[in-house]
Amino acid sequence: MIEWNEEYVIGIEKIDEQHKKLFEIANEAYRLLKDPFLIDKYDRILRIVKELKDYTKYHFDYEEEYMQNIGYRKYLSQKVAHDDFIDKINKVNLKEMDNNQDEAILNLLEFVVKWIGEHIKMEDIQIAEAQ
Repeated sequence: MIEWNEEYVIGIEKIDEQHKKLFEIANEAYRLLKDPFLIDKYDRILRIVKELKDYTKYHFDYEEEYMQNIGYRKYLSQKVAHDDFIDKINKVNLKEMDNNQDEAILNLLEFVVKWIGEHIKMEDIQIAEAQ
């Protein structure tokens, strides 16, 4: 289980809610990984990857617009980091995922949780501090 906790709160309510949703998507993948009764997880993996792509785009668009509205000086570096994350998710090899489903889910989870957690605590927190 991937736990949301107070260390991820940046103090901008809508962004905090969106970050929580990203953790919920990661937890959905974690539950899928740990499901001992489901042999073929491929369709669910595809659904989770699509949800992650769609929601991440929605979240990054909102966050980037917010940064522009407050005149955030590090907007461009944040935009580059967001684009790199989306690029990595878009390059997920779906055929490889089908061949080794549990390993693919685990690799995706490790990347997403590490990236999002570090990004929130190191980068996004600065948005709130800049106001």
